Amino acid sequence: MSRVLIVYATRTSETKEIAEIIAEGIRFSGNEAVIVEVKDIKKETDFEGFDGYVFGSPTYHGEMLQSMKTMLFLAEKADLEGKAGGAFGAHGWSTEAQDRIYETMKRIFKMDMVKGPLLLKSVSLGGGVQMAQDYGREIGQKLTS
Repeated sequence: MSRVLIVYATRTSETKEIAEIIAEGIRFSGNEAVIVEVKDIKKETDFEGFDGYVFGSPTYHGEMLQSMKTMLFLAEKADLEGKAGGAFGAHGWSTEAQDRIYETMKRIFKMDMVKGPLLLKSVSLGGGVQMAQDYGREIGQKLTS
């Protein structure tokens, strides 16, 4: 069984809810998912022991939350190259945070990313639960391929 670390930043709990549903999809695929709020990541060793990583932040005024930016600088030191990855977050009208997190993981960390970031306003809208579970399953499939 592979282990996936899901780290989220949130303002209104929407991104946390998305993280929880992604974790369900990862578990449905037979893997373990550990969900951690970004403020609880303090050092690069907090990334050790995982086979995949999923990072999420809402887009707020066209940016990811500062706590996620800070965590990404820490993650850069953790040698995540080749690990399975995904990015997500709640958004209103724009998706800059999710896109930037995804591109950082893909291009700077050189991770093995799923096809793109998960873009949801909320898990409670328009099939959001199914989309988040499917995203988790995709990450789980990357771990077994």
